[in-house]
Amino acid sequence: MIAMKYFADFLTFSRLLLAACLAWLGGSRGADGLQLAALLMIVSWASDVIDGALARRSRVSFRTWIGDHDLYFDMSVAVGLLIFMTAAGYINTSLSIIYILFWSILFWRFGIHSVLGKLFQTPIYAWFIFVTFRFEPIYGWMILIFLLFVIGFTWPRFPKETVPDFLSGIGQVEDGAQNGFENGPKNANNSFDGDRRQP
Repeated sequence: MIAMKYFADFLTFSRLLLAACLAWLGGSRGADGLQLAALLMIVSWASDVIDGALARRSRVSFRTWIGDHDLYFDMSVAVGLLIFMTAAGYINTSLSIIYILFWSILFWRFGIHSVLGKLFQTPIYAWFIFVTFRFEPIYGWMILIFLLFVIGFTWPRFPKETVPDFLSGIGQVEDGAQNGFENGPKNANNSFDGDRRQP
């Protein structure tokens, strides 16, 4: 069971490597790398689903640094994807810089919290899915089918826990923005299939 926990952390860490691959892909192949980028994103999201399931089933009580900071690894993938789309010409460079600066200010002001991390990632992923459907529709459908599979695989956890927790977190963000996040969201975890910490 301990080995399962460490393997989950390995999958989490692997997303940092995938983020670097995405950034390199944008600089080396540009728009020609869209198909490979789509496959890399499916691999990244799949690793997020699997490491969450493994961590919850490991039945060990200790926590690891990687597990407690998996939000940062998830966000690194979003940054790598943003770099890819910018280098490939799918996003204006000025817009990407403004986006990063905007979120950097928010994170500096309020800290990196689970809900803010998800909100940071969502527009990047949504735009990438749109771009993939427009220029490589087959791969766009592959992504959509995969996402539907993930929802089915995590059912009923997705509608009963993930969505309500996210909506509740948005309310906490509003409260935290008024109180400097003194009472804002404390959970620094973010997984595609929800909280991957102890059950």
